[in-house]
Amino acid sequence: MCARAQRPVYIDHTAAEYIFTYGEINWLEDRTGSMDFEEIRSRDAAGTFRINTDYYPKNFNPSSVYWFKVLVNFSDGIPNNQRLFEFYDQTIEELTLYLPDAHGEYTELHSGAANAFKNRLYRHKNFEFLIPDVSKGTYVCYVRIKSLNEINFIMVYRSVERFINYALVEYITYGLFYGMILVFCLYNLLMLLATRLSHYLYYVLYIVSVGVYEMSTDGIAFQFIWPDTPGLNEYMYGISLYCMSIFALIFARTLLRVKRQSPLLYSLINWIIVLRTVYFLVCLFARREWFIYKFLDFIPLFAAFLSGFVIWCKGFKPARFFVLGNAILFIGAIVKLITVLGFVQGVSGVVGHYSMVIGFVMEMVLLSFSIGDQVRLFRKEKKQAQDDAFYHMQHNLKLQASVNQQLEEQVEARTRQLELQSREIHEQAQEIARMNKLLEKDNAELKTNIEKITDARIKSAELTFEEFSQKYPDQEKCYSFLADLKWNKGFTCRKCGYANYSTGRKPFSRRCNKCAYEESPMHDTIFENNRIPINKAFYIVYLVFTTKGNISSYQIAEKTDMRQGTCWAYAARVKTLLDMEAGASKKSKKGSWTDLIMKT
Repeated sequence: MCARAQRPVYIDHTAAEYIFTYGEINWLEDRTGSMDFEEIRSRDAAGTFRINTDYYPKNFNPSSVYWFKVLVNFSDGIPNNQRLFEFYDQTIEELTLYLPDAHGEYTELHSGAANAFKNRLYRHKNFEFLIPDVSKGTYVCYVRIKSLNEINFIMVYRSVERFINYALVEYITYGLFYGMILVFCLYNLLMLLATRLSHYLYYVLYIVSVGVYEMSTDGIAFQFIWPDTPGLNEYMYGISLYCMSIFALIFARTLLRVKRQSPLLYSLINWIIVLRTVYFLVCLFARREWFIYKFLDFIPLFAAFLSGFVIWCKGFKPARFFVLGNAILFIGAIVKLITVLGFVQGVSGVVGHYSMVIGFVMEMVLLSFSIGDQVRLFRKEKKQAQDDAFYHMQHNLKLQASVNQQLEEQVEARTRQLELQSREIHEQAQEIARMNKLLEKDNAELKTNIEKITDARIKSAELTFEEFSQKYPDQEKCYSFLADLKWNKGFTCRKCGYANYSTGRKPFSRRCNKCAYEESPMHDTIFENNRIPINKAFYIVYLVFTTKGNISSYQIAEKTDMRQGTCWAYAARVKTLLDMEAGASKKSKKGSWTDLIMKT
C-alpha cells in the first residue's frame, strides 16, 4: 500500500498528548540493515512502506532493522523546545529519529539502550526527543529501530509540561513499588533471623528477583544501577526472569511442603527447575536471542499455581493465599500480554501497562499472608505437640506414683514375710552347719580315699569315659586342674614378666596387674584352640597315652561318642606329641598322661 494512503495526525497547540496507533504509522523492514536515510526516503516515494494494521506495530523479525513513518499536521506553529516525541519501550537498543524543520531539512537524533545513559536528553527511563521550532503544516518523521527483543513501537507526542507531570507521577509510582519490595525484603529477613524457616529466604530471593526484573524492563536499573554499562541491558532481564521463576518454584515447594503433600508434584517442580536451568545456560552462553521468549516462564508460574491449588484441595490452609496471589499474578501477566499484543485496546492504558506491577504487589501481600498462615499452623502444631507431651508427662507421673505406692506396700509386706522366714532359716542353718561340720570331716576322708584310688587306677589300668569323668566331670573342674598344673610354680606375665595378677574375665584366667594382659589356662597347652568338650579332650589324651598310641580313632569314637574324623584328628595330634616325647627321653622314668598337657 503506498505511502500517500497513510492517515495524517492533526495536532493543534492545545493538545498535551497523543499516542500514534493503527494506520497513523507506516513501516518498512530492512532485513540487511544496510539502508541509509536517503534510500529510505526514495523507497517511501516509491510507495514501499506498509500501513500498520495492529494497535501498535512490532518488529516481528528481531534480526532486521525497522523503519517507521508518521505524518504530523500541525494546525498551529510549535514553539521551540516546548513539545517532544517519547518512545516507551526501554529495551530498544538503537533508536534514531529523523525530524524535519520548517525548511524541510532533517535532523538525525540518536538514543537507545545500547548507549550510555548519560547521553540521553533527559535523565528518564524512556527515550525523548525535543521537537524544533516548526510552523503550521504537515511534516514526515522517520524512526529507525534496531532491537534483539520483540518490541511494540509506541510513539507519543507530548507537551513538556505534560511530560514532567507524567514523569513525576510515574517515578513516584515506581518508588512506591520498589519501596514495598524493600520493606517486604527487610521484614522477611528479620523473620528469617527470628524463625530460621527457609521459606523466608526463598521468598526474599523471589521478590528481589521480581524487583530486578521490573527494574531491568522498565529501564530504572539502567538509570540508577548500571548507567555506564549498557551491555548489561541485554542480559539482566533474562537473568532476573530465570531467578524469579526458579525461586518461585523453590519457595512454593518449601512453603507448601510439596514433598510430603504430593510426591508427583514435587518431581514435576524439580524437573521444571532442571529444564529451565538448562534453557537459561543455553541462552546465556550460546543463544542470547532466546531470552526474548518470555512466555516460557508461564510454565513455572502455572506449575506453582497448580501445586498450590492441589495442596489446597487436600486441606492445607496456607495454600489458599498462595493460590490467590498466583492467580492475580497470572491474570496480570495475561492482561500485560494482551496489552503488548494489542488485542484489546481497552486495556492499553495505565492498567494494562502496569498490570504486572499490580499483580506482583498483590502477590507479595498475599504470599506474606500465606507465610503468616504457615507460621501460625506451625506454632499451632508445636503447641499441640507440647500440650500432648505435657499431658502424657502428667499421666505418666500419676501412673508412676500409683505404681510406686503399690510397690512400697508390697515391699513392706514382703519384708515382714522375709524377716519371719529369715529367723526360721537362721535356726535351721545353725542346725545344718553343725551337721555339715560332721559331714565335711567324713567327706574329706572319703574324697581323699577316692582320689587315691582313682589316681591309682588311672595310672595302672585303662578307665572308661564314665569312670574318668568322676575325676574330671565338667569344664570347671578341667579348667581348675589346668590352672593348677600351668601355674604350679607361680604366675609370670608373658608380655611384661610381671608376677602380680588378678582374676580375668574368663573362667580361671589370670590378668596381669601391670599391662592388663589376660592369659587363659588353655594357652600354650595341648588344649589351645580346642573345639571339643574339654573333659573329652582330657580323656582322648589319657587313652592315647595309656595305649602308647595303639588305639584306633574308631575305638576312641565309640568310647567318647564323637565323630570318628574328629577323634582321628585329635588323636593324631596327641600321638605326634607322644612320639616327640618318646624320642627326646627314651630312658626317662615312666611319666603320666598329664605330662603331655604342657607340650605344644
